[in-house]
Amino acid sequence: MEKLKLLNERIVSRVNANLREFDFDTGRFISNAIEYDKLSRFYCFYGITSHHPIDFYFKHASMAGSYFLGKCAVNQSIIYKSDIRGDELKRKGDIMDQDNPLPLVEDETIVVNSSLLYKTLVHSNSHNIETPEEFTIRNTVSSHYANIHGSTIEGCFLGPFSTIDLMNLHSCIVGEFSYLQAGEFFHKKIDPGVIHIETKDFRFQYRYRKEEIDKYIGVNESSQPRGLIQQFVRGKEPEFERLFKVVDLPPIQAPESSAVNRYAVIKGDTRIGENVLISQGAYLEDAHMGDGSNAQENTYIIHSHLIGMNITAHGGKIINSEIGQKTFVGFNSFLFGKQNAKLTVGKGCIVMPHTIIDIECPLQIPENHIIWGYITCEEDLENNTISIEKLNAIDGKQTIGKMIFSGQGKIFINGFKNRIEQILVANGAYCDHDEDCRGHAQDDQQISFNTLQPYRSGKDEGLYPFIRIRP
Repeated sequence: MEKLKLLNERIVSRVNANLREFDFDTGRFISNAIEYDKLSRFYCFYGITSHHPIDFYFKHASMAGSYFLGKCAVNQSIIYKSDIRGDELKRKGDIMDQDNPLPLVEDETIVVNSSLLYKTLVHSNSHNIETPEEFTIRNTVSSHYANIHGSTIEGCFLGPFSTIDLMNLHSCIVGEFSYLQAGEFFHKKIDPGVIHIETKDFRFQYRYRKEEIDKYIGVNESSQPRGLIQQFVRGKEPEFERLFKVVDLPPIQAPESSAVNRYAVIKGDTRIGENVLISQGAYLEDAHMGDGSNAQENTYIIHSHLIGMNITAHGGKIINSEIGQKTFVGFNSFLFGKQNAKLTVGKGCIVMPHTIIDIECPLQIPENHIIWGYITCEEDLENNTISIEKLNAIDGKQTIGKMIFSGQGKIFINGFKNRIEQILVANGAYCDHDEDCRGHAQDDQQISFNTLQPYRSGKDEGLYPFIRIRP
């Protein structure tokens, strides 16, 4: 295991060099998170379908418990129990930048170099017009359940349950449970619990109070995540470990138009409608998934009913809730109804990323509202929701509670609605036995999984041999 430990030290050195202005040591997180014996015990696996180009390149890497789909290159990196999902990468000939409409000269590839990704999701495609053929993650450490979504990053540390969405990040520290979608950041330290969405047309900002964020996601003395959300997720982890130990699992009852990943947990009286996508790492228990709905990676839907055409983005958690038609639940949101305190969210709502709703009494949120922040009772709705109609009419600056919006509300709303439609189309939510409207729910049905094993002893223990897999 000497080479694996040396690789770990090399990654720490590289990331720390990029973050030296902050006097930040990533080694403290890594030394308390990595259990070396597990790196040689767990296999990794990759998926093959007739719909996704493949080209897997693994060199001097450890990839225990991780999943790969699409074109991926991993070099000098440790990837632990992470999902590297390349099913939305751009293809040769695609046009990325309409202002400079040059086609891609080759298919896009996810490239992970000199990085450590710990229980991290990587998805979508690069939105960096400077490197359209490469979705690059370099000299970076990401911690528990971080999301790297369509974002190229270099020299960064991502805290637990943080999300980087459709942007470029250079030499930055992102605090736990923060969400960023703001174009490009250089040499910034983002505090925990910051929600920052910004374009040239608008800015949406919200910041949790320290005592609020500490209750749900904090960091302990060993630089490891703690709090109610971490406890919730950790309590479900044994269910996923079972999936890796069993070869033949009983089939899940689902329509022919829907896809349920073999590495998703399905329990209790769970019902799956037409054109539904259940991704790897999703957890469903007594869940009713209406037609066209999806549960993306690291989502939890428990004792809940999604009426239909619902999007539960990566890391979203929905417990004891009813979610109305075509309502979007954003990244890492935590909707925590109780058995005797049901949460009802009306149709056409947008639950902003990293929203926390934790109630002890029944709560109903009207249809067609934007929802954000920290909600524990009906009184909190006044400062944490606004109707889509009212936000659409804003042209300027408005403060509601701790949320500050500036710019053109109409562009903000239209952008979200367009993105929701794009996700539904990509997932095949509207498919009606028509090849032209197929999506992930149809294309992922015939996926086959292949496993790779690391060295089990010697200096190379925990590392994988150099592997190149092509069609």
